[in-house]
Amino acid sequence: MYLGKKVRLERIINRENGRTIIVPMDHGVTIGAVDGLVDMREAVNDMATGGADAVLMHKGLVRCSHRSAGKDIGLIVHLSASTALTPNGNTKTLVGTVEEGIKHGADCVSVHVNLGDPNERLMLADLGRVAEACDNWHIPLLAMMYARGPQIKNGFDKDVVAHCARVGVELGADIVKVPYTGDVDSFSEVVSSCCVPVVIAGGERMESTRQILQMVADSVKAGGAGISVGRNVFQHPNRVALVKALRAIVHENASVSQAMTIVGE
Repeated sequence: MYLGKKVRLERIINRENGRTIIVPMDHGVTIGAVDGLVDMREAVNDMATGGADAVLMHKGLVRCSHRSAGKDIGLIVHLSASTALTPNGNTKTLVGTVEEGIKHGADCVSVHVNLGDPNERLMLADLGRVAEACDNWHIPLLAMMYARGPQIKNGFDKDVVAHCARVGVELGADIVKVPYTGDVDSFSEVVSSCCVPVVIAGGERMESTRQILQMVADSVKAGGAGISVGRNVFQHPNRVALVKALRAIVHENASVSQAMTIVGE
């Protein structure tokens, strides 16, 4: 691995345990105005205060969220987009470049691929091109890999998720993000097939804080490298405390009960 890429990865992934807490904030392009992300500086500051390792956002939001003070936090610039206004919102398009990410101060860039989509080949081609540019510029690449399309019966099936993760690894990703498969044993199979860190997505809003913490704890137990969770974090009523609780689980191996105490529930 190039030294530049290694240095940047260490701003996102803890060098001691190989784990990370990433909070995506790219939802506005897909669905419009989002609760919890109205004041971007406040949102990023809360994530940094709680102890998140990095936030993820589109290039235009970097200017709205940069802070001149406060705890440092890693930055991942997202390069893919689609909106819920189109009949096929599962087809992601590149809307930025690695070079733009560098200009905006990114420590890492990310690309979203939906396998099984009729336009899968275009997204795979985009991923390949971005991976090449990342190697040229020594920038880490996070690949968000999902199975979404007319042929996909269960996007959480362990074999399907493992396939998604493997595609990300084989096409050059330094970090792979996939859905959690639902239990420790099945997710451990996903992780074991990858030679790069695997983080879990948060998905739809969960009913309880314990449900969030339990999923994260189980994924780490399975060998996962942490989380890339958005709405279940930044829309939580006590989000700073929740990030502290997540940090206790991911970086300090705290139990779910201990983490619940940190949240105050």
